[in-house]
Amino acid sequence: LGSRGLGDVYKRQVSRIAQSLKQSSLRCGTRLVGAAGPFPSSAPFDSATWRQGALTVLMRKEREERNVSETDFDIIVVGSGCAGAVAAYTAASAGKSVLVVERGNFAGAKNMTGGRIYSHSLKKVFPDFESEAPLERKITHERIALMDPASQTAVDFTSPELAEEGKDSYSVLRAPFDQWLASKAEDAGAEYICGIAVEELLKDGSGRVVGVRAGEDEITAQVTVLAEGVNPILSEKCLGNPRPKPSQMAVGVKQVFELPASQIEDRFLVPEGEGAAMLFVGDCTHGNVGGGFLYTNRDSISLGLVATVSTAMDASNPYPVYQMLEDFKNHPAVAPVIRGAKLVEHSGHMVPEGGYGMVPKYVFDGCLVAGESAGLCMNMGYQVRGMDFAVASGRMAGEAAVEAIDKGDVSEAGLSSYRTKMEGSFVIQDLRTFSKWPHVMEGWDRMFTEYPVMVKDVFNTMFSVDGKPQKPLMKRMMPIVKQRGLLKLAGEVRKAVKSL
Repeated sequence: LGSRGLGDVYKRQVSRIAQSLKQSSLRCGTRLVGAAGPFPSSAPFDSATWRQGALTVLMRKEREERNVSETDFDIIVVGSGCAGAVAAYTAASAGKSVLVVERGNFAGAKNMTGGRIYSHSLKKVFPDFESEAPLERKITHERIALMDPASQTAVDFTSPELAEEGKDSYSVLRAPFDQWLASKAEDAGAEYICGIAVEELLKDGSGRVVGVRAGEDEITAQVTVLAEGVNPILSEKCLGNPRPKPSQMAVGVKQVFELPASQIEDRFLVPEGEGAAMLFVGDCTHGNVGGGFLYTNRDSISLGLVATVSTAMDASNPYPVYQMLEDFKNHPAVAPVIRGAKLVEHSGHMVPEGGYGMVPKYVFDGCLVAGESAGLCMNMGYQVRGMDFAVASGRMAGEAAVEAIDKGDVSEAGLSSYRTKMEGSFVIQDLRTFSKWPHVMEGWDRMFTEYPVMVKDVFNTMFSVDGKPQKPLMKRMMPIVKQRGLLKLAGEVRKAVKSL
């Protein structure tokens, strides 16, 4: 899965085709077959010579035998995150020739998650993933916390149902997880090029996407699947999709702290091999829209926060994102759980948070858009989802591409089964169901400022005993609530509940 040049892929393709031609007793010129023989990866390679000579002739011969159109590959996938790797695996498993072009030096090199993956969509693609994938811990302990500068009020929940098959979720680290996904795609027959960025989508005279340009190479395919990630440059530049608004995007920063497995289980009160997921709202972002997160891995803790791009761009904001993270780590509710842990990783990534309102057009002539490139992410405050959407959309994109190729129609109409699959799945339906939530959260400033303080005051009143005669609990609590405006508070809560 390391960095590979485009020439290595062509050499393997030509070697395989030449061997196939020999076995089927097809006659080729001596010079051509000789040029198409196996080459060590260190051999010098001239892209133009190969593409215009042996590669072009032999791949044409192979496609004539298979009675398909003359393209370098059936399907090209741009990006090898969850969506891209699964799309490649799905298509390659159906017998299609697939090329994956990954910008990072290896799959997962530039990806980051908080993070956890809900297993239901992964199970449909890899039924035995639990025994194969590099999973960290099964999440059986949930916590949601409101934070003011000195305290937190938390809802803490554990349940056997969280571990049931189909409802379970796992903490993961994207570098090993994405490499595993890529290995599955390669095992299914997909070719990989890493360390090369796709700069442009190729189009024919009618405007149909017919491949990609990567560096000096133009590679053609019947269908191109765009899974380029959260910053959809090609989708915007070549397909005309709009650039996401700053209010629809967030920036996430994360640090990973190494800690022995036994200490993790003791600190988070989880059985051996199980883990915890925690979400924080309030002072973790110094009252700005966003939140903090903590996930336990096998022998490390992933700790970070997410703040809107609007906040990060605000020059008047006295707390840059990196300072928010430092203060969050030192909060009395967080510092004890990472005490003595060794910082081993720091990363940052953009996060789409506009919900259904930022999902662009995702079916084009010769092209499909999947994963984060299609804005498929949902932050509910109590639940953050993205990877299960990406896996499902990648599977459906791969299936739709295969179906369209088999029918001989890769136009937008021919690829429309992708839209049908998406609309009929949990992906679009869940995004649509909760479409109002991002707008509610964006305008709910008091959730991040006044609510954590109010809840703290309520519980201080409930639990404090100072030896003085106590008033009835309701009489002690109501002044605290009324101070924030009882009707305003009721209206805000009603609006939030309605959007959920």
